[in-house]
Amino acid sequence: MRRSLPVLISLFLLQGCYDDLTDIQQFMNSVKASTPAKIPPLPEVKQFVHISYKSANGRSPFSAPRPEAVQEKYAQIQDCLSPDPSRRKEPLEKYALDNLKMRGTLGDQDDIWALIEASDKTLHRISKNNYLGLFHGRVINVDPAQVELLELIPDGAGCWKERTTVLQMAEPAAVASK
Repeated sequence: MRRSLPVLISLFLLQGCYDDLTDIQQFMNSVKASTPAKIPPLPEVKQFVHISYKSANGRSPFSAPRPEAVQEKYAQIQDCLSPDPSRRKEPLEKYALDNLKMRGTLGDQDDIWALIEASDKTLHRISKNNYLGLFHGRVINVDPAQVELLELIPDGAGCWKERTTVLQMAEPAAVASK
């Protein structure tokens, strides 16, 4: 009996090794017949429009764009609000307000400074009467949650209008937990 067991196992294993593949061929033929080949049509080719580049009309595409700037020459109209053209610009006046983030404050109740991070990851300390933003934004109030600005917005006719804007703390949840 012990000699016949290995023979029976080898016969059992060899039984699976036969080359009758008719059932597999029938299955593959039925799948091929029931599944149509759908090839999507090619997309329509759009007409190419060539635009010639003229350097006089714009900046060079190979140089980095300069920071945004407000018109530097101001038409002085009598009895009209306008910024002081002789005032020296401060470092944060070359950034738009959406590129500035308030990160915190320093000081005590009487003398408080706001920490402002610019888009180039530099950190600046500002207080009341400092300027920031593209529209001559003068800081009129600093408190632990926000900085209040008074901006001068051009009206298009040569005059300027005052507008108050608030620059809030970037992460107010961090202030509340402290």
